Amino acid sequence: MDLALLAVVVGVCVGIVVGALGAGGGILAVPVLVFLLGMPAHSATASSLIIVLITALASLPHHARHRNVDWRNGLVFAGVSVVGAVVGSRLSALVPAQILLTLFGAMLALVAISMLRRALRARAEERVAEHTSPAEAATEEPVATYDDPVLDQPGPDMVDTADGLRSHHGEPELPLTPTPPASPRLSLVIAAATLTGFLTGFFGVGGGFIVVPMLVIALGLAMRRASGTSLLVMVVATATSLLARLGTDVQIDWVTTLIFAAGSAAGGILGGPLSAKARPSTLTLAFSALLGGVAAVTLVQTLVL
Repeated sequence: MDLALLAVVVGVCVGIVVGALGAGGGILAVPVLVFLLGMPAHSATASSLIIVLITALASLPHHARHRNVDWRNGLVFAGVSVVGAVVGSRLSALVPAQILLTLFGAMLALVAISMLRRALRARAEERVAEHTSPAEAATEEPVATYDDPVLDQPGPDMVDTADGLRSHHGEPELPLTPTPPASPRLSLVIAAATLTGFLTGFFGVGGGFIVVPMLVIALGLAMRRASGTSLLVMVVATATSLLARLGTDVQIDWVTTLIFAAGSAAGGILGGPLSAKARPSTLTLAFSALLGGVAAVTLVQTLVL
C-alpha cells in the first residue's frame, strides 16, 4: 500500500513537470523507479516509456488548444526519429545496468549545462527589453519574425502588434533580420531527430529533455512552442520504442507502472496551465536545474553508493 501511494505521489509530481515544461517525465521516472521503487534498470526504462506516453497524451491537448504545437514540423521530426528509436531500444537491452545508468547521468549533466547557458542568455535579453523605454522601442526599425523557419512563413499563432512586430501570444519573439531566415539544413534536422529517437529508445525516457533543445536549435522554435511540440514528438518516439522492445527479455511491473502513470497523467493536466504563466527563461532555468539535480543523484547512486 505504501509503495502504491508513493508511486501515485511521485507520479503526480512528474506529470506536473511534463505538463509545464513539455519534458522531464522520463528523466524523473527512471531514477524513481530504480532507486525508490526498486525496479531493475532495464525494466524501469521500459516502464518509463509507458508512463511518459500516457502523460504526454494527457498534456498535449492543453498545448494544442493554445496553439503551441507545431503539428507539421513536429510530425516530420517525430517520423525521422523512428529509426533512431528502434536502434536505441534494441541496443539498450545489451548494455549492463550500471553502465546504462552512468551514461544516463552523464548525458543529463551535459544537457543541463547547455540549457543553463541558454536560460541565462534569454534572461539577460528579457532584462534589456524590460529597461527599454517605449520611446526607444518606437525608434527601432521594425523587423519581421518567422515562427516556422522550415517554410519561412509565420506560424498560425503569430499576431501583428501595433509596432509592426509579430508576437507569440502577446510575447515578442527574439528580433531577427528583415529578410526571412534561411531554412535549417536538412542534414541538421535529420541528425537531430535521429539522435532524439536513439536517446529515447536507448535510455527509455520520453525524449523531451533532448527534444526541446533540439526543436529550439534545429527548427528555431520559441521555448514555449518547442515545449508543446515536444509532447507530440514524445508520443511517437515512446510508442515506437515500446514496440521495438517486443520480443526482448525485459519484464514490466504493470501494476506499479500504471499507478505511476495515472498519477503522472493527472499531474500533466495540472502542469499545462503553469507554462502559460511563466517566462520562457524561467521555464528554461527550471528545466536546467531539474536536469542537473537528477544527473547528480543518478551518478552518486550509481558510482558512489
